[in-house]
Amino acid sequence: MTESIIELRHLRTLLALEETGSVSLAAQRVFLTQSALSHQLRVLEIYFDTPLFERKTSPIRFTPAGERLLKLGHELLPRVAAAERDLMQIVQGEAGELRIAVECHTCFDWLMPAMGVFRPQWPQVELDIVSGFQADPVALLLSHRADFAIVSEAAPQAGVAYQPLFAYEMVGICAPDHPLANKPVWQAEDFMDETLITYPVPDDMLDLLKKVLLPRGINPKRRNSELTITIVQLVASKRGVAALPYWAVMPYVEKNYVVHRPIGEKPLQSELYAAMREEDSERAYINDFCTIIRQESFANLPALSVLAM
Repeated sequence: MTESIIELRHLRTLLALEETGSVSLAAQRVFLTQSALSHQLRVLEIYFDTPLFERKTSPIRFTPAGERLLKLGHELLPRVAAAERDLMQIVQGEAGELRIAVECHTCFDWLMPAMGVFRPQWPQVELDIVSGFQADPVALLLSHRADFAIVSEAAPQAGVAYQPLFAYEMVGICAPDHPLANKPVWQAEDFMDETLITYPVPDDMLDLLKKVLLPRGINPKRRNSELTITIVQLVASKRGVAALPYWAVMPYVEKNYVVHRPIGEKPLQSELYAAMREEDSERAYINDFCTIIRQESFANLPALSVLAM
């Protein structure tokens, strides 16, 4: 019997290509260089003597051969993932507790859907969110008041392990008739005379301040709000400007309540990591939850990029 040339990695690559519509973004998603991804697909195309997708189209269009492999990927990969999960549950047990602490005010846009996917797959794991936004969620891990923390920095600390989740673009927003709406890219100096509307958190938890403004000696006057929608409303009524994740403001941009602009020539990026106690870092359900977060977020949120440790 001839050994099949089609491997799971090929199917994962094709699904990443379908989801992103771009060879470069798909390569990021599966942790390959663009040339390595192209070579991987060319091996299949040479073997079957047919192209799998049309080059130089945006978004990418698949040929009938590519569509057939995509169909196989959609059928097979979920079954493989389910089998792997069953094996992990057999070996490690399927019960446990996963209390989540967050420091990010916009986390719930992607966290709740990920929890919804996780629950039926690990029904014996008690999944809950520690109430409120936490300035130091890692301390909750170490005191056993939480089991999983979502943080913006993987700061080395004894007894704590990290997994990268994703990076995302932070954009500046202002009212459509604000003078800054006429600038295609905002620089640090553009914030100097503005009121900056932020969440009520320390400066070192705000990437705009930490990475862009304070290094330039710029510390604008502030106004705080706990709620993203309130920040957007204040910006729309010209009470100030703000910097928020693109995914959080996209619905309001589409309705023309506010406009968004990149911050800096190399657009401002923020990062999110999962933190856990070191002794829990091999627990199957914790690792699976990290995988689900990445999969669901990349599938549903715009302007994300792969984050490596």
